[in-house]
Amino acid sequence: MTVALLSGRGRRTAAALGALSAGLLVLSACDKPTPNATVTVGTDSVHAQAACYNDGKPLDASSTRNCAADKKSVTTIKVDPDATVRLGVDPAIADKGWTLLMNGQPLTAKSTKTFTNIPGSVFFNAQYGAKGNTTTVAVAMGNGTDKVYGLWSFKFKKDA
Repeated sequence: MTVALLSGRGRRTAAALGALSAGLLVLSACDKPTPNATVTVGTDSVHAQAACYNDGKPLDASSTRNCAADKKSVTTIKVDPDATVRLGVDPAIADKGWTLLMNGQPLTAKSTKTFTNIPGSVFFNAQYGAKGNTTTVAVAMGNGTDKVYGLWSFKFKKDA
């Protein structure tokens, strides 16, 4: 019987595989995670699990309103008005379509793409409903009004 000693690289690979296996084991014991929405500004990126999600079934209007008002589930990112804001969604969100809401009002038409780019200045422009140096932006799975399947919320803080 031979025992092989692993090189430094082999140990790192084995450790990474062990960590991955342990992570998958932990995830299998949890509820199924929701699809993600991601916001990237320059080199900074944040992602969020759904604040409200009913596994692909429509949310009722009161659930959507309560979810939109819940400030605990909001992820914050600084946005330079001169930067481009990149929004990305998991394919599960894109398949049903999604709308970008700004301060609760539709900012974009329904899209089935997995990403979009918007100038940062839009999020602080009064013409689009912005007030002050912070804006609440939400990805609404569905059309954003009468058919909402999930909501992912972000707070944009003006960085300039």
